[in-house]
Amino acid sequence: MSILAPSILAADFGNLRKEIETVSEAGAKYIHIDVMDGMFVASISFAVPVIQSVRSCTDKVLYVTIM
Repeated sequence: MSILAPSILAADFGNLRKEIETVSEAGAKYIHIDVMDGMFVASISFAVPVIQSVRSCTDKVLYVTIM
């Protein structure tokens, strides 16, 4: 069994709610969020306010990886 977990890193941030709705309607069970520290990888990351905003948009599991 495979689990689809699309990453919001690939989303259009100007339409993040719509992007999350689109992948949810397509059957995604998880939403993948990369949190980057700027030391091991470039610091293009999501802070707590963005993650809280995502949480308010969906009841899907938030799969967070710390890089």
